[in-house]
Amino acid sequence: AELQIAEAVALVDTLQNWTVLDKIIIPTKNPDKKFIFGKGNFQVLTEKIKKLPHVTAVFLNVERISSLTKKELEDAWGVKVFDRYTVVLHIFRCNAHTKEAKLQIALAEIPLLRSNLKSEVSQLDQQRGGSRYIMGSGETFMETQNRVLKEKELKIRSALEKLRRKRSLLRTQRRKRELPIISVMGYTNCGKTTLIKALTGEAGLQPRDQLFATLDITAHAGYLPSHMAVIYVDTIGFLTDLPHNLVESFSATLEEVAYSDLIVHVRDITHPETTLQKATVLSVLKNLNLPSHLLDSMVEVHNKVDLIERYKPPEENALAISALHGHGLEELKEEIEKKILTATGKKILTVNINLEGPQLSWLYKEATVQEVEVMPEDGTARVKVIIGNSAFGKYRSLFPNSKIFM
Repeated sequence: AELQIAEAVALVDTLQNWTVLDKIIIPTKNPDKKFIFGKGNFQVLTEKIKKLPHVTAVFLNVERISSLTKKELEDAWGVKVFDRYTVVLHIFRCNAHTKEAKLQIALAEIPLLRSNLKSEVSQLDQQRGGSRYIMGSGETFMETQNRVLKEKELKIRSALEKLRRKRSLLRTQRRKRELPIISVMGYTNCGKTTLIKALTGEAGLQPRDQLFATLDITAHAGYLPSHMAVIYVDTIGFLTDLPHNLVESFSATLEEVAYSDLIVHVRDITHPETTLQKATVLSVLKNLNLPSHLLDSMVEVHNKVDLIERYKPPEENALAISALHGHGLEELKEEIEKKILTATGKKILTVNINLEGPQLSWLYKEATVQEVEVMPEDGTARVKVIIGNSAFGKYRSLFPNSKIFM
């Protein structure tokens, strides 16, 4: 319970101009009941709220409360009441920058608008006590509003589908260039962005010590020890009990992961619930129906080891690193390279070439040239390259007389 409340406070602290004035742990009944608490606890809470003059809202750390419960509590306490769904949605709203993330949020808002509509209609009925029809239309207010929401939902879904097709096109182009893709995943605030910044040296990346600082999937180019170019994909963070509709809305964003060549799972090893966080991430990944080879080849990274003395990972395949201080990054890059070569079927070869021909410039363009050893006496060179299957096939047909050493 203490860790749950700490996470709830962290969620509120993520929002600008929101401050936690007080917190309390109390048992909750079944959230579907009219009141979430027993009468005694409800009384305790009511007195506590009345004693805090600056309170403007109460955040109940449960997934969803019904519109009826919300209204009853707001009437009793005289302040706004939020559940986990509304708070997380609001954080998403503040952190969404791309068109796609904004559309995902608009989609996640629909269920909220529907439940608000129900309570509005019941209030209107009580006030009017009579006709529920909009003049001459033969349609009730509720039916009109529901139709408007349905149309809005369809528009959002079709806009998202267009973006999905565009992304699929970009993915095909990336595949043609044979750039390996590495998805970096983990519980929110585990250090994914810091790690990508350390692996790519991208100065523009500004990691923030915040829940859900990254909401849009972003791609960053980097190089492995052999100078092979790769793309690191920074994904949205995970959260225990992330409201179901939100996961659904963002699963399209996460579908990009299915097309990666490797997943790097980053864990904040200093967090007291690190094992539970790992289980959360793995269960979401399983629900994404990823190809089994992706799950089997996943690299597990234990981050923030600089904060624990003489840390040794209990899992034998895990790598201990500090993304902030660069500890263990070389070993991680080597492990990533080993797994990428296996996953993509790329080969490391040495080829003998004639320096007067077009081979060298062709290899620089179509493969990753690692080293060139020139033999001036006969105008040839030995070139060490990393090359993909299709490029290797082209090379053999274009330069059939070239000597190749595996």
